[in-house]
Amino acid sequence: MTNTKTSQSHTRLDSANFDLPVHELRSGYRSAVYFWRTKRILEQDGKEVQITHQLFQKNDRVRVCGTDEAIQILKNATGFYSDYARAQQLFERLLQVKKALNRCSHQHGRPELRTLVDERLELSLKLDVLWVDAFAEISVQSLYDGDELQAGETAMLIEGKYSHFAHLESVYLGVLARRTKICTNSQAVVEAARGKPVLFFTDRFDHFWLQDGDGYAAHLGGMNAVASNAMASWYGEKGMGTIPHAMIVSYQGDSIKAVQKFNQYYPEVNAIALVDFDNDCVRTSVECAHKMGGKLWGVRLDTASDLIDASLANGSSADKLEGVSSALVEKVRTALDAEGFKDVKIVVSGGFNPGKISAFEELAVPVDSYAVGSWILSGQFDFTADAVRLNGKNLAKVGREYLPNPRLEKV
Repeated sequence: MTNTKTSQSHTRLDSANFDLPVHELRSGYRSAVYFWRTKRILEQDGKEVQITHQLFQKNDRVRVCGTDEAIQILKNATGFYSDYARAQQLFERLLQVKKALNRCSHQHGRPELRTLVDERLELSLKLDVLWVDAFAEISVQSLYDGDELQAGETAMLIEGKYSHFAHLESVYLGVLARRTKICTNSQAVVEAARGKPVLFFTDRFDHFWLQDGDGYAAHLGGMNAVASNAMASWYGEKGMGTIPHAMIVSYQGDSIKAVQKFNQYYPEVNAIALVDFDNDCVRTSVECAHKMGGKLWGVRLDTASDLIDASLANGSSADKLEGVSSALVEKVRTALDAEGFKDVKIVVSGGFNPGKISAFEELAVPVDSYAVGSWILSGQFDFTADAVRLNGKNLAKVGREYLPNPRLEKV
């Protein structure tokens, strides 16, 4: 990495993208309990302390992400309730209504549903009246999403009355850790692919509520496409995808019929045949190309890691032939070219990571696009927040001294 910003770096995400559980954040429901208790102790003890919180992580060559989300959390939940006892009563009822709504919507109880929706809105408005917004009283300096970040370098500084934002520490740290991991790992596979498109397909490997921000982080990391519309929602695009094996099963195991039906109902989308169903990618690729009559954009190889494709059955035992191997891709490319289908592209998926992609590129394996899934979720990119100044004077635990960063920009 070079010490530059990405093209998206000089703007912040629109706050409309963030579906934050505001009342849960303000009430400490999503916070580590000891942070919430610290907030309440300081408030009840009348402890008016100004704290500087310094955020950093310990890895080099990191592409930071989640700063915009963290800032929105601070904007929406920095402050206090004017009447905590009353706010707690309202919030507990709000949680009960939330569960009742979930139960009611499953049972299609429409009259009760409307009543509960109205009550939820009324409770939210009452909580808003009790909330005293103090974001304007704190100062936030931050890097931008997509900026590079080195080990120990300060990514964000938060300064102000500590009781106003003490409860949010674990929340924004978790956001930064998650989004930074996705962004950094995405860039790693993109760099390994040497300019070839890389597709972000983690949807089946993690909780669906994470998709929006993860897709944005992958986009900042250089990914060319994502699996779901939610993943693309923060930057105004749509998800992309081809054919699952279950669709081939639905058409009696006929891979050709499946891609034909895909093209029939989605003619505006590139038709990519999934060709490993019969564990004979060469034969299936050629047959699909012939039957599609020029409408086939590409083929996707997704052979399981414990299988050897039929076309490689007589290969040398010294070669790595299981899964989507370089030998298999070469075989498919050679067969397609020989039949006059040089324009049909090859997409590979299943077990790809920077190491495997780099090895393919070193060997000039004729892959046109890589799809990467579970590896993107690997590794640790934990962030830490340390109190490093008290009332404008340096005060921190040993080894965590105040380290201002000239690259930070005031929010």
